[in-house]
Amino acid sequence: MKFLEQCFQYFLVVELIKVGCCGWAVRGGKEAYFRVFKLIELQSTFYKLPRVSTAENWRNIAPPDFEFTLKAWQVITHPPSSPTWRRAGIKPEPGREDRYGFLRPTEENFEAWSRTLEICRVLRAKVCVVQTPPSFGFSEENVRNVRDFFGSIDRGGMDIAWEPRGTWNDHLDVVKELCDSLNLIHAVDIFRRSPVSSHPTCYIRLHGIGRGEVNYKYKYTDDDLRVLLGKVSDLLSSGYREVYVLFNNVYMADDALRFQRLVESELS
Repeated sequence: MKFLEQCFQYFLVVELIKVGCCGWAVRGGKEAYFRVFKLIELQSTFYKLPRVSTAENWRNIAPPDFEFTLKAWQVITHPPSSPTWRRAGIKPEPGREDRYGFLRPTEENFEAWSRTLEICRVLRAKVCVVQTPPSFGFSEENVRNVRDFFGSIDRGGMDIAWEPRGTWNDHLDVVKELCDSLNLIHAVDIFRRSPVSSHPTCYIRLHGIGRGEVNYKYKYTDDDLRVLLGKVSDLLSSGYREVYVLFNNVYMADDALRFQRLVESELS
């Protein structure tokens, strides 16, 4: 009986730590990815939303227990002046440029969210990541935008993980109040800061260790991954129900696989 209890605890804890990559990073394509991980955060949806039929195909070829999360379409968060708009080849309606991005509670942004939500539903995504750029910094206007946008949209029963960048990180008390009052997950890079929201789900996006917010060329060492496991274990011990760990660096496939194996070996 004691052995069975230990086995149950092992599988329970492993299931609470969800590991994956921000994109189809495994060599060999989607089928190869499915053999290694049970979770992916789609990055392509930030640049341009796929056709519904494409999303349906992804869902159909994935194993039944495979989980999709995705990054919300940039039209909602980034203004048309952003280079990512040009890279994606999308153009705003002339004369209405100031109605896109920055979580503005406008008809254009709400429509962009509806299209994002449609893809989320097809993929049966449990979490949608909304990453705001550093240019959408802390201000009274942007606090209102956060409240008005997230307070108005249909979430379709899905959780939203907000990753604020820039000067929001100097006002984490406001971030906490917004997340808690709007039922948002505070998405963070745990090597830079801890989540402040009270949401039972923790969502970690790892952008590489170094100065600034991102260092995509960084490769995590074995010591780094042990530190990461300690941080994740502490989060679960403090009351989080589940922890998503998404690697978003050049070496994400290898780093995520090594971390997944570390989780399995340390908890076995």
